[in-house]
Amino acid sequence: MWKNGIAIVALLLVIGWGIYDYSQSKKEQSRTATQTVELEDVDIGIQKGNQAPNFILLDLEGNEVELSDFIGKKVILNFWATWCPPCRAEMPHMEKIYKKNSKEVVVLAINLTNTEKSNSDVQKFVEDFKLSFPVALDTEGEISGQYQIFAYPTSLMIDSQGVIQEIYRGAINEDLMKKSIAGMN
Repeated sequence: MWKNGIAIVALLLVIGWGIYDYSQSKKEQSRTATQTVELEDVDIGIQKGNQAPNFILLDLEGNEVELSDFIGKKVILNFWATWCPPCRAEMPHMEKIYKKNSKEVVVLAINLTNTEKSNSDVQKFVEDFKLSFPVALDTEGEISGQYQIFAYPTSLMIDSQGVIQEIYRGAINEDLMKKSIAGMN
């Protein structure tokens, strides 16, 4: 009789756990569906809280780089130029952040190529600073125009769903990048 009582209690615990696990799974599915619906209601734009406008540019090797390829990762979208002293000052910080967090964070550096003397200046800059993150070339200034970039550098902190969480005009350091990344999903 004692063994039957233990078996009944064990059976009830297993059934209870199954019901609990099933209900938690349903809650998670519902939460994910709600987030997706909420994201559909987010306007595309260049302000905090907007879905960042998608674009396609070429990198230094001539490969296409598309912002939407990075959905699922946090993105530091950085607009910069080789001749810009504050841009030069923040690049080592960008590289450190990228190397330490490359599984969850992408630094996507958009060079304002239409303001450069030559494309070779960009390649030399990337080599001199030993940059390992993606560098795309805005050769016509179309993307910087779309994002209304008027201060160099400008960095947009974009969460894993593609929503702009912060906009920084001017150089930022590693600590500020860490803080912004930590505050994003």
